[in-house]
Amino acid sequence: MDDDNDRALLRRMAAGDEAALSTLYDLWSERVHSIAYWILKDPDEADDVVEETFWQAWRTAGRYDRERSAASTWLMVMARSRALDRLRSRRRRTDWSSAPLTLSRLRDEAEPVDHSGRQLELADEKSLLASVLPSLPADQRAALEMAYFEGLTHGEIAQRTSQPLGTVKTRIRLAMQKLRQALGQVEEGS
Repeated sequence: MDDDNDRALLRRMAAGDEAALSTLYDLWSERVHSIAYWILKDPDEADDVVEETFWQAWRTAGRYDRERSAASTWLMVMARSRALDRLRSRRRRTDWSSAPLTLSRLRDEAEPVDHSGRQLELADEKSLLASVLPSLPADQRAALEMAYFEGLTHGEIAQRTSQPLGTVKTRIRLAMQKLRQALGQVEEGS
């Protein structure tokens, strides 16, 4: 691959040349997909990473600095970052769903309700958690909802709420502790 050609394409993209984006995509999309697939092991998510990477390249082409890296390296680092972001998000969802007394109590089951066995138990658990969530301080509840229901990172929550990162992390940790404690007390009383 010719780095001079890639740099020229990035300059054209920075000037708004969509044909340059198309050419860069044709040259690099397979490699971007390979990196994303290697990290995520999911072809659909890898396709999404390809789209996100080239969209980011289009938006930030004017900020490319040839002194810092080759154009191809710049593009591959973007792809790797997007894929790792998705992987972290997936892990957070997995961690949340495997945590006892948490997501299983919040998740709506798509199965028809048969008012027996597990379905009735799930409805009771969801109702129980819904009754405990409002008892959390508003700032803790909001941070928890953004992290677990919107899938935002702690950094994204800090940015959205204009709060320090440490504050966001503390609010989420405290909210989880309070939920576990409240749910434990409610279950002990039943």
